[in-house]
Amino acid sequence: MQLPEKRTIKALLENSKSLYAEEIALSFVDEKPFTYEQIGQQATDLAKALIANGIKKGDRVAILSENSPRWGVAYFSVALIGAINVPILPDFHKNEVHHIIRNSGSKVLFISSKLAHKILETDFKELQFIVSLDDQNLPLKTYKVIHFSKIISDSKSKNKSINLDKIDINEEDLIEILYTSGTTGHSKGVMLTNKNIVSNAISALQMIDISSSDRLLSILPMSHSYECTCGFIAPFSAGAKIFYIKGLPTAQTLLPAVKQIEPTIILSVPLIMDKIYKKKVLAEINAKKVTSGLYKIPAMRKVLNKVAGKKLYKAFGGKLRFMVFGGAATPIEVEQFLTEGGFPYTTGYGQTETSPILTVNPIGKVRLNSAGIVVPEVELRIDDPDPATGIGEIVARGTNIMKGYYRNEEATKNVFTSDGWIITGDKGYLDKDGYLFIKGRSKNLIVGPSGENIYPEEIEFYISQHPYVLESLVFEKDNRVVARVFLDYDTMDKEFSYYEMDEEQASQKVQGILDEIRKEVNTKVASYSRIHQMIEQKEEFEKTPTKKIKRYLYTQ
Repeated sequence: MQLPEKRTIKALLENSKSLYAEEIALSFVDEKPFTYEQIGQQATDLAKALIANGIKKGDRVAILSENSPRWGVAYFSVALIGAINVPILPDFHKNEVHHIIRNSGSKVLFISSKLAHKILETDFKELQFIVSLDDQNLPLKTYKVIHFSKIISDSKSKNKSINLDKIDINEEDLIEILYTSGTTGHSKGVMLTNKNIVSNAISALQMIDISSSDRLLSILPMSHSYECTCGFIAPFSAGAKIFYIKGLPTAQTLLPAVKQIEPTIILSVPLIMDKIYKKKVLAEINAKKVTSGLYKIPAMRKVLNKVAGKKLYKAFGGKLRFMVFGGAATPIEVEQFLTEGGFPYTTGYGQTETSPILTVNPIGKVRLNSAGIVVPEVELRIDDPDPATGIGEIVARGTNIMKGYYRNEEATKNVFTSDGWIITGDKGYLDKDGYLFIKGRSKNLIVGPSGENIYPEEIEFYISQHPYVLESLVFEKDNRVVARVFLDYDTMDKEFSYYEMDEEQASQKVQGILDEIRKEVNTKVASYSRIHQMIEQKEEFEKTPTKKIKRYLYTQ
């Protein structure tokens, strides 16, 4: 695989266009694909159109859309003129969308018709025009709206004289301002350079082999750092074929897609596999008393997992080389199932601020519950480690570290150590072989009665092992450890007709289950970490667009 010498998105696009011109680059599952040559040409035409409409180097251009080949074309077009992409997560609330467009000072907005309602009747002072990515007429009277296909077709005839090569684009120029979906307050704009993104994509390729023969099925938002770098930029630089699904990746859309594409690589968040494991695999095993009993015996559990793993592999198309999990910790019981089931996977760890990858588990050498080893061009350090456990603050430095938070000098200053390492906000330790193990977020840490460190995520892991638990949240209240638990009511109904119970019976049953969970978990944790109170969470926890629980809503 030949990679560009200059670490810019422009150089990467030109390199891939030259090497893989006639190969499939981007495509919807059920539509005619676009080659690398076609993507490069469309990006060039669109870039010239942006210049013709007054957009120049350094201007911010927002993208608010579901995944599509045109999302990629828009991203590349911005890179070709040295402007700055501002990808916006589709799941962001409209108030957050407004904040991002205003805070970034975006002058152009690429948007899909499905998300146009998020900017209705809103005045953005610096926004000059809007491009409809799916060529739909948008109900936006305040702004000039241009259809994607028209702006490109017009550019072919009108902008021939514009020379993109005259634009000097450097590795240290900003290429993205990515707004993090934080669990508290307004999102912050992470400033990432060309070098940040391209270097991290190269680091990923050095850890995970991707080639032009690979087929990726994209199921995560391209506007998320993990998918953008690892599921878009990295495979694009390697000449791989990337396919998109129209709509959300549900069973109705995902199963036909994997059957048709037979993907070799899929990037996912652990939540998706966790749901498959609990709702499909575990549900089938627990449906029969015989298999439910056998599953509690380690040797038989391995046999049952192997059978289930083969079925799952076939359901994913039967050609999968590996599935990559990132964005959150993978539950240990899910990893155990994947390992014993022979399902090919790996895990990694990173943050938006680090472009995002810091560590990856080498393929075939995955260590359970580990985040893997540090990727090339990145260094990790554990600050203030506990003498007994080695657990401390995880800090990092490397070519992938952000420039800072956009228009927020105070937040930028607070996230770096005095010697320039970025503070991840996570606690963890490195084993003797350099594998990173993460214990939890620093801000979630609970200090016990005698100064002991209590990690909520560790307790949540033990709670999640109960068959009736979907999610949990552990926090401190009145100097005691408290847990909120969202139960799997559908499974409970199958087991003992929960939905047919009257209110008093249901309440007593739930309380009995919560008491059972508390007693069971308390036998597995240190005495100072024991749960004092269990609270039923009657509705699913509210989450950020990246599917992390908004802890601040439930810990007061």
